[in-house]
Amino acid sequence: MDKTSKLYAVVQGKCPHCRRGNIFTGSLYGFDIQRTNETCDHCGQRFEIEPGYFYAAMYVSYAMNVIQMITTGIATYILSGGNLDFDSLWLYVGVIFGMSFMLSPFNYRYSRIILLHMLSPKISYNAYYDTP
Repeated sequence: MDKTSKLYAVVQGKCPHCRRGNIFTGSLYGFDIQRTNETCDHCGQRFEIEPGYFYAAMYVSYAMNVIQMITTGIATYILSGGNLDFDSLWLYVGVIFGMSFMLSPFNYRYSRIILLHMLSPKISYNAYYDTP
């Protein structure tokens, strides 16, 4: 049960301490701007533990972006019939950077969520707060 609730909390962007409160305001893709809440509205956990804490999320976002670019390049190679001519260079550049631009809100949100849930030793799950 604990692993499924952690996976649910990561996918839904819930607080890593109580798994109830939202980490972000706004939707992933929409007209309202997504912002990181300062504290959890359910348990009061501060998300930015120290000033500049989310700079570490840039490294997670970079790794996610590299994986997405490699995957997009391979998919473009397969879907274009294995065309690697010099003339097809702009096809690869356009598709890879277009996909990277489209996935940037996803990378912004989930790099912070991964940092909070999996890479933060100061924040741990407390079942006491996981009550309605």
